[in-house]
Amino acid sequence: MTSTLMWLIAGACLCAAELILPTTFIVFNMGIAAILVAGVSLMLPFPNLLIALWVVFSLSGVILSRRFLTSKPKARNIEDDSEGEALTAILPGKTGRVLYEGNSWQAKCVDESIQIAEKEAVYIVEKQGNTLIILPRNLLP
Repeated sequence: MTSTLMWLIAGACLCAAELILPTTFIVFNMGIAAILVAGVSLMLPFPNLLIALWVVFSLSGVILSRRFLTSKPKARNIEDDSEGEALTAILPGKTGRVLYEGNSWQAKCVDESIQIAEKEAVYIVEKQGNTLIILPRNLLP
């Protein structure tokens, strides 16, 4: 069995394994790297170099796929005029806790120069992941 055929079979098996065991494209990238190395093995018959190239191609594929396939969490606007209450004092530029819909949430102020006192009424402006973006009620008319 030639090394080119071995790399092609390994690449096909790894790509097929991604269908059975979804590994977020890691095994698929390793399979594509093996297929690329099969092409290189036609020109360079050095096994140690081919293994090193497979590792480099695999890592490059994983890093590139992570960069292009992952998405940033999107900020969600709160539809209603939602109100909450600060459970802790929120210092300027820092996070604190807010009572919203009966639960304690991590929160920070839209304006990072404002301090919010404990038990102060706040409006929930938006939600970023598990953090609420708030504004003190006394700043709004």
